Amino acid sequence: MDKISDHISYKEATRSNTALRRGIDNIPDIDQLENMKVLANKVFEPLRKWVGGPIKINSFYRSPELNVAIGGSKKSQHCEGLAIDIDDTYGGKFTNLNAEMFKYIRYHLDYDQIIWEFGDEDNPAWVHISYVNEDENRHRCLKAYKENGKTKYKVI
Repeated sequence: MDKISDHISYKEATRSNTALRRGIDNIPDIDQLENMKVLANKVFEPLRKWVGGPIKINSFYRSPELNVAIGGSKKSQHCEGLAIDIDDTYGGKFTNLNAEMFKYIRYHLDYDQIIWEFGDEDNPAWVHISYVNEDENRHRCLKAYKENGKTKYKVI
């Protein structure tokens, strides 16, 4: 397999430095791969078109073993190919592109969950988006923050 979508390669969607370093298999099965394709085409590709250029993928698919190794949530949608973390490292048409991408997804695209991941009041450090399907998407908007060293979420 070469591509998940027009602008996401299979290698980019499954690459993890932690998996490489620790020899962890990070290969999605057929169902997870199909979920990744749906998310890419329903959310990532329309967003990329709106941005008008590349968007960095911090994390897409994570095998359960990789998810444990990085300290991910036990219920992480990344393990099912249903979630992607994106970041503006390439620059774009806005100063705070992560915030602008967050707003664009929130108000213009269908999604299950979108999380403003840390950062500050003006711009998240990255954006987490998940997509299940049109019937089950919850349209949950959250903000991640740290409290006593633990990650917490509040609805926004």
